[in-house]
Amino acid sequence: MDDDQTDGVERLIDGLLEREGGYVNHPADRGGPTCFGITEAVARAHGYRGAMAHLPQDEAAAIYRRLYWLRPRFDQVETRAARVAAELFDTGVNMGPTVAATFLQRALTALNRNGKDFADLVPDGRVGPATLAALDAFFIARGKRGGETVLLRALEALQGERYLRLAERRPANEAFLYGWLANRIGTL
Repeated sequence: MDDDQTDGVERLIDGLLEREGGYVNHPADRGGPTCFGITEAVARAHGYRGAMAHLPQDEAAAIYRRLYWLRPRFDQVETRAARVAAELFDTGVNMGPTVAATFLQRALTALNRNGKDFADLVPDGRVGPATLAALDAFFIARGKRGGETVLLRALEALQGERYLRLAERRPANEAFLYGWLANRIGTL
């Protein structure tokens, strides 16, 4: 990873850590206690054994880098479109990287003009060669600047719809809906 990419992901992680804050144990949160947005289950799966209230910030940052940036290959998206990668990272942290990658695949397929620009993608939630090739082809067909803006709008529309659906299906999630919409949509 070159220095610009390292700096980019570090800025994303720093901003995320600031937004997520420290220790929280909200009774309506099915994920249980979190610290810097990292759930206890995720922290334990990655070797942290201490009290969640004392999760070191650098450990949280390392988890974000590994699980929510490198593993889903959002670093590969960043080489093509930094703002799209940032959106996928933020969505992936909040909804899971598979959901974020699926949103990208669905949006690209819906924007391919019935296969004229590139083949439909199977929404499998994995950023692989086909997804990256489709992203490249999308930018060739639509232009980088305008294409990136439209793709971001599509990703945010999918994200917003999912938040509303989560609140409709589980009324306890209404406790989080305002914050999700205020802090996760159109903020990057």
